[in-house]
Amino acid sequence: MSGAALAVVVIGAFFLALYLLQRYADLRKQQRMVLLGTLLSWYLCFLIVFILPLDVSTTIYNCHKLPYHCFGWTLTTHACFSVFCSESKCVQPWSHIPDGVLPVLWRVVYWTSQFLTWLLLPFMQSYAQSGAFSRAGKIKTALIENAIYYGTYLLIFISLLIYVTTQTKWKLSWTGIQTVGITAANTWGLFLLVLLLGYGLVDIPRSYWLSSRHGHLLTKTYFNVAKMATEKAAAEENLANVMEEVAAVHVSVRLSSCLRKYVDTILTKCPTEYQEEMRRDGETSSVEHSILPTKGGLVKLHKKVICAVQRHNQVRVQWPILLDKAFHLEDVAKSQTCPARQFIHSFPSTQNRSWIRRFIYRPSVEWYWECVLRQGFYRLLAVFLCLLSIAVVWSECTFFSTHPVLSLFAVFVQTAEKQYNYICIEMVCFVSILFLCVCVYSTVFRIRVFNYYHLVPHHQTDAYSLQFSSMLFCRLTPPLCLNFLGLIHMDSAISHEDRIQTSYTSIMGSMHLLSFISDGFYIYYPMLVLLLFNVCIFFDIHSVIHFSSRCLNLLGFHQYITDDELTSDLVDEGKELIRRGKKAWRDRYADNEGAGRTRAGYTELNENQKSPLAKLKKNGRIYRKLLY
Repeated sequence: MSGAALAVVVIGAFFLALYLLQRYADLRKQQRMVLLGTLLSWYLCFLIVFILPLDVSTTIYNCHKLPYHCFGWTLTTHACFSVFCSESKCVQPWSHIPDGVLPVLWRVVYWTSQFLTWLLLPFMQSYAQSGAFSRAGKIKTALIENAIYYGTYLLIFISLLIYVTTQTKWKLSWTGIQTVGITAANTWGLFLLVLLLGYGLVDIPRSYWLSSRHGHLLTKTYFNVAKMATEKAAAEENLANVMEEVAAVHVSVRLSSCLRKYVDTILTKCPTEYQEEMRRDGETSSVEHSILPTKGGLVKLHKKVICAVQRHNQVRVQWPILLDKAFHLEDVAKSQTCPARQFIHSFPSTQNRSWIRRFIYRPSVEWYWECVLRQGFYRLLAVFLCLLSIAVVWSECTFFSTHPVLSLFAVFVQTAEKQYNYICIEMVCFVSILFLCVCVYSTVFRIRVFNYYHLVPHHQTDAYSLQFSSMLFCRLTPPLCLNFLGLIHMDSAISHEDRIQTSYTSIMGSMHLLSFISDGFYIYYPMLVLLLFNVCIFFDIHSVIHFSSRCLNLLGFHQYITDDELTSDLVDEGKELIRRGKKAWRDRYADNEGAGRTRAGYTELNENQKSPLAKLKKNGRIYRKLLY
């Protein structure tokens, strides 16, 4: 069984990465290189997270086999304790990994992920977003865009190298250069990690607590509906404007022109209905006074078409899903007062036809879950997550203390170590790392940098955002796991204990090479988690969130604030949009109730236009008139 656990983890991590990729990316339409790079990056990060607990238990077992290394203490001939490992208790754990396997695996996983995040993915990101029409043109654009990026990191690396050679007695060697590179990458990752972790430790328990309040969920959904309607109108208007530019270029460039092949490439990126309309208009339009575009202008137009179509597809898919959620929450509010204790759906749903809903999740079961049990379950989960957050904050501020041991995670691991309970050690490590990853990764999955980088489910994430998330994962996961090893006192660079190191720590090299980082930054910077946590609690988390949200509102990024006038207006507008959406659905499907609800039925509030361009423009005017 020595290799069974490792095989299960390797296979399970791959399928988890593949599942998330198919949820967020379109496997049929997305570029193969983008899919492969994203899948490999996510897979390597999940491997690090899942294999690290096995590395910890294997290292502790190897430690138990030595006579003077027990329970995290170092026994010497001058200070000998009466504590020795009993050979009868040192039973090899079922998940034990043979010697020599983990060091090779860690080197392959770590250096591959670092190559992806620092070299290949930034290049692929620019390549996929480029509007050039040839591979050579895309490569040229990617190299130019990444020149400053690569130059900045090369300058930082050279500065660290000069510092080490001048301030220490270190001699230039390949191993030392690797250590400097690893230290620089981990320092960058830890800097961002603390910010994301500090936010996630507060936001995740809070979000589950608020989710237990049905009124809050419904009001926030109304707010999101109004906000999404604005984004939908903007995306449709932007697409209509871009399509007008494409139509003008399509008319002005003759079939015999050398630029025609570039125009045809742009047309293939447009939605099918626009291609048909442009071909009809091109046959009847005059080109006497048209201005011929340049190749550079066509490259820019190509990039604009890619972005506009992608954004329009995103909001087109998200809009009916959000309406589904709003309809469901309104049904919950109505069903709470139902004397028959049966969940009442406003519209027939195709989900009701599944065998789970027919035989298990019946209306009575759904009523008890949605109206009775859900609130208590979410509150218990929020309390549990809050306790985990407090444990993380306490451990981050005390993990440098080894005598006495104050870090809660180190206490749990060492208690299980004394009892030779390797399964408990692995479970503690896995749950702890998983919670840290959820706090960090959930923030990455929800982050929206000026609406440019964000992961959209239902196969609507663009290539640029997929690769951006892959870069963040590869940069955050190694320092997160190294920080966790410090929390359980398995990293000698922080705990200063003379004991066998994990295979993962061994590939990181000696961080003492840069003492101001190993003895200063790695220890004290994670304490900022406590600062962020306490600021949110002491000054009232709502006040802090409201302040930041108001700042974002001033910049045009509307945030949900419970006592804000703008939020109240958007909530009212969301209610009106839901009312109109229900009315439009009932009017359209009144004669066909047995067909079930389809999302296309209420994707648009009004779709009686013949021309796609005219329809988009009119929809934009409808939404703006309703919202403003």
